[in-house]
Amino acid sequence: MVKVEDSIVARLESHGHKFEILVDPDATERIRNGEIDVNTDLALDQVFKDARKGDKIGEELLMEIFNTIDIAQIAIEIVKRGQIQLTTEQRKEMLQKRRRQVIEIISRESINPQTNTPNPPARIEQAMEEAKVHIDPFKAAEEQVQTVLKAIRPLLPIRFEKARIAVKLTGNGYGKVYGDLVKGGFIVKEEWGRDGSWIGVLEMPAGMRGEIIDLINRKAHEEAEIKILKTI
Repeated sequence: MVKVEDSIVARLESHGHKFEILVDPDATERIRNGEIDVNTDLALDQVFKDARKGDKIGEELLMEIFNTIDIAQIAIEIVKRGQIQLTTEQRKEMLQKRRRQVIEIISRESINPQTNTPNPPARIEQAMEEAKVHIDPFKAAEEQVQTVLKAIRPLLPIRFEKARIAVKLTGNGYGKVYGDLVKGGFIVKEEWGRDGSWIGVLEMPAGMRGEIIDLINRKAHEEAEIKILKTI
């Protein structure tokens, strides 16, 4: 559950009444789409007249206005139809966080086609500033990537590609690395060799190839053989 001090106020004014909830700022977009986990997305499972003062609203009024006392359904309606109340500092922090998330996605999943290397986050951020890109703090980072790419492509050579590598793990290398590869969702094909080695084909965003290779070499050392395959 999000802490009260880290939450923001979502407010709906209806039928002459104010209805407020304390919500996780990172959950607002998901809640607006009808998905909510009361235990983690709300600081308190209550509806208030004034959330900061702790003035609660009774079930009778909730039933009258929302036709339910289910906090999950009421919270979705408040976020959908109401307004998100942010302090200047909260808005600034949310904007910076969402901006970093967009930059991380683009850096991780793209390459510079002129050098076939990842675009550094600092260069992506510079291009966003030059293009005067607007980031919506309430919209998921993944949903804003294409808009940002359209704006910065005239300023920065950039292309989204998938990279593939073939990996052979022998000895204890399999136990040291396999869990990380599964968790990352990188394995697209795997088999066991006649010598007992594990052979797999991994696919990842092109910008992550160096990171994955470093991970394998760091953990498996000489028990790993890696071959870079053609990007797709």
